[in-house]
Amino acid sequence: MCVVPASDDGVIRVSAVVLRDASGALLTVRKRGTSRFMFPGGKLEPGESAAQAAVRECAEELGVCLDVELLRELGVFRAAAANEDRREVEATVFEHPAVAIGDPAAEIEELRWLDPSTRPLPGDLAPLLAERVVPVLSHL
Repeated sequence: MCVVPASDDGVIRVSAVVLRDASGALLTVRKRGTSRFMFPGGKLEPGESAAQAAVRECAEELGVCLDVELLRELGVFRAAAANEDRREVEATVFEHPAVAIGDPAAEIEELRWLDPSTRPLPGDLAPLLAERVVPVLSHL
């Protein structure tokens, strides 16, 4: 997920995508100039659905072509924003079948695969990922 301007209520609203490799590891990304890893994704553009935004953002950030029809919504999650003090982020999170991942693009500085069974989780994960989404994924 990338940091985006807040909505009128101060909440940053984004779409994010869980992508796994063949071993089940989760793809995380770190935006240039930040220290927290999160799922790829970002802010919806006017007239765009959450799913359409997820597909577009993954194309921009990772150069991958996701199929909107293959996205499975995992839920809407809210937590402290990773890169905005005293802000919250609300993300519609989708899962997509595995795709080949290339090099980071756009504002993405670094890619990292995360074994979701790792405990404790790395301390540089975005709160939304660590506190909300990974616990749900471990029960799927």
